[in-house]
Amino acid sequence: MFLIGFLIKSKKDVMKIYIKNMVCNRCVFVVEEQLKTLNIPFLSVSLGEIDTGDFILSSEQIRRLNTSLKSFGFETLDDKTSQLVEKIKSLLIEYVQQKLTESSKLNISEYLKNKLHYDYNYLSSLFSSISGFTIEHYVIQLKIEKVKELLFYNELTLSEIAFEMGYSSVAHLSNQFKKETGLTPSYFKKLKDVRKRQSLDKL
Repeated sequence: MFLIGFLIKSKKDVMKIYIKNMVCNRCVFVVEEQLKTLNIPFLSVSLGEIDTGDFILSSEQIRRLNTSLKSFGFETLDDKTSQLVEKIKSLLIEYVQQKLTESSKLNISEYLKNKLHYDYNYLSSLFSSISGFTIEHYVIQLKIEKVKELLFYNELTLSEIAFEMGYSSVAHLSNQFKKETGLTPSYFKKLKDVRKRQSLDKL
């Protein structure tokens, strides 16, 4: 289920449409297609938001967009605190989905601080209070789900997966994987049970 939320930002008359639980390229594609179908101009769609630039949607256009997206489980979200938490989640998903061997030049705190321009301690405290778990544990969950995906499709060795996901060693990956799932990566790979994978929007 995807959830959508709207927030009109008055600064320079830029409109941002914030979307809850956008976690994949398919989500981006769905939103882009709906915007095109409704002939609503936009500059870009990324995980967590639509940027319409200097084009301000009318209340009627917002109503039509909401109606169009209801079949996908979208829902209006206007709480600024929740929007910030969802933005954190979207950025962390991006952080994990890219090659961490490239993004590891910045640690999580620096990455979020640079993207959101908030003190990391504030972001961490806010995230924990709203979601019920820490940013660090959320990243671990995201990484484990990505590891499951890579194991399931059997395209990389465990050593390659460990390197791809930024783990210091196979042992480090294996220990964290077992702690989170109760299974070793090798045993999970043998099971090849897709039901043991979670959609990232459920984390």
